[in-house]
Amino acid sequence: MGKVYDGIDETLARFIAAQHVFFVATAPLDSAGHVNLSPKGLDSFRVINPKTVAYLDLTGSGVETISHLRENGRIVILFCAFEGQPKILRIHGRGEPIEAEHPRFGELVRLFPGFDGTRTIIVVSIERISDSCGYGVPIYCYEGERSQLLEWAQRKGTEGLVRYRAEKNRVSIDGLPGLETK
Repeated sequence: MGKVYDGIDETLARFIAAQHVFFVATAPLDSAGHVNLSPKGLDSFRVINPKTVAYLDLTGSGVETISHLRENGRIVILFCAFEGQPKILRIHGRGEPIEAEHPRFGELVRLFPGFDGTRTIIVVSIERISDSCGYGVPIYCYEGERSQLLEWAQRKGTEGLVRYRAEKNRVSIDGLPGLETK
């Protein structure tokens, strides 16, 4: 039976830390717009306090999450146990993309490994936390992290990433504004 939580306690924080992947979903206000669902990995998620979480947003070909958050702030993050006890955890909230020029970026980026290609930090103010059983989720064994994204960013270099973001991360697929800075 599912449960709703007041905040992230130590038990939930341990569950979150044990997961190797999480999923982020956002949507534009326009019902004709595209809902976005993105898998995330690496060591990129942090519990800031019981009502706030953040994750490192690395450079990618799309900018849907950032665009949707700028438009309406709505976000849901899903953690799903593929190993161990079955459990699904959903964190609903209001997200804010923190770009490098933002005053809070420096304090937040120190919470994460120094990955090449860091684009923004998404900070989420939690409005609802709930779990469900996860009995229908298959069991998978974790083998390790993929290295391609980090290697790609390293090969691009700082200037190459700036050019890439200017080309690929200015607007969403629905034409919403993306990154504000290079």
